[in-house]
Amino acid sequence: MNLPKIDCNIRKKEGKIEIFDVIRKKFILLTPEEWVRQHMVHFLIYDRSYPKSLIKVESGLKYNRLQKRSDILVYDRSAKPFLIVECKSFDVKINQATIDQVSVYNRQLGAKYAVVSNGLTHYCCEFDQESGKMGFINSFPDFA
Repeated sequence: MNLPKIDCNIRKKEGKIEIFDVIRKKFILLTPEEWVRQHMVHFLIYDRSYPKSLIKVESGLKYNRLQKRSDILVYDRSAKPFLIVECKSFDVKINQATIDQVSVYNRQLGAKYAVVSNGLTHYCCEFDQESGKMGFINSFPDFA
């Protein structure tokens, strides 16, 4: 992982490994994508000082009449979407399709920033709401 190590609560229940999600406050089946998502959540909270109370995990959104889910959504203090994060398994290569996926989700949400990560590679983008264009930035945005 290209994210800091996390102090996480893992258990085995009925033969399946689960990890405790500090946002949803429950154990979740530990898949490779969930491992990346939990590392990203911990990174945002403990390394970047994003308020835990403003983070939502697997929130629903509609796109072209289809129900979709964003992996991580961070709101600003005015309850407007600030950052959307799309997590992929560490064995999934980040490509244009994954960048497009988060961009499509963000058309509905209107967050200023977006991140795509597989835990090893991270791409951070800033959206210009007026032009509708997106540009890559060099680091995770600070939470103001």
